Amino acid sequence: MTWRLGTLAGIAVYMHPTFLLLLAFVAWQHWRIGQSMAAVASGVAFILALFGCVVLHEFGHALTARRFGIRTKDITLLPIGGVARLERMPDDPVQELWVALAGPAVNVVIAAVLYAWLSAASAFAPIEQVDVVQGPFLERLMLVNVFLVAFNMLPAFPMDGGRVVRALLATRMEYTKATQVATALGQSMAFLFGLLGLLSGNPMLIFIALFVWVGATQEASVVQIRSALGGIPVSRAMITEFHTLAPEDPLSLAVEYLLRGTQQDFPVMVEGQVVGVLALRDLQVALGQRGEAGVVGDVMRRDVPVVDAHDMLDSAFQTLQATGARVGAVTREGRVVGLVTLDNVGEFVMVQSSLDAHHRRHPTG
Repeated sequence: MTWRLGTLAGIAVYMHPTFLLLLAFVAWQHWRIGQSMAAVASGVAFILALFGCVVLHEFGHALTARRFGIRTKDITLLPIGGVARLERMPDDPVQELWVALAGPAVNVVIAAVLYAWLSAASAFAPIEQVDVVQGPFLERLMLVNVFLVAFNMLPAFPMDGGRVVRALLATRMEYTKATQVATALGQSMAFLFGLLGLLSGNPMLIFIALFVWVGATQEASVVQIRSALGGIPVSRAMITEFHTLAPEDPLSLAVEYLLRGTQQDFPVMVEGQVVGVLALRDLQVALGQRGEAGVVGDVMRRDVPVVDAHDMLDSAFQTLQATGARVGAVTREGRVVGLVTLDNVGEFVMVQSSLDAHHRRHPTG
């Protein structure tokens, strides 16, 4: 669940509810140190200014990606920072390099402007008197932007530096191999962070280590799947035995189909055309709220992706990822002939990997 804050440049900005916990923690810390509402207001204002810089950072990525024809679905503020959800990363390494660098470049500009302002006003305080909770407001904000640049440029996924490394490597080697090298570098850094965190008793370093390790692993998995799916038509991996529903069907019919087989998502059809999809998670919510007497049309999602049976599987996989959908309808000459889901794409990759391993062991088999 997220709360929508507004829209800028056609991109929706959301805030996760846990962000309020960060504000509460900051307010409590400043009250404990300053024992005044003025201190609390100053601390909260600084965090809001900091996350304003984070939002601008994410818009740097988003607007640069837009120049290359890549849409940004939304930007979400979390206690650990911001996330811009791009439909996809650029296929061209040079474009990926520019998109990755655009975010830190925004923070460089912010820090430079603040430095120029402070220099002109002779408002610098001695560096030893400045930290996160004390010191001149603008000087602290300048230093935090410098930190954001340094942190984001660490050569490890999911930080921007990891994407910069991958993009540079991809100009000289195959994209999947470049991702593997960048992932190995990121995981090595994660191990180092984790070790330093354990030795120093710093839980933040351990958290960063887990964040980097998981991000690097996920990035490698996605790229490997896309590579394995290249050149394979959707028709080879689609589900061809499935039930369909109509908008006026009761939810009890979906429950019956669900319990009789393994299908979890159901395309909703009207006169042979896909008008929506009833996903398992939506069915579960609806049953809890309405019981089996509800109807499919009131629950279904209407933004179901549609791909052609002749499309390549890696393209269909990207479409599902970009739309956030678990299932897509497969058509041939305008008629629905199958379903493609993230689960069956993963199963297809698993089967192909096993067969490839067999062929390597038995090349004449």
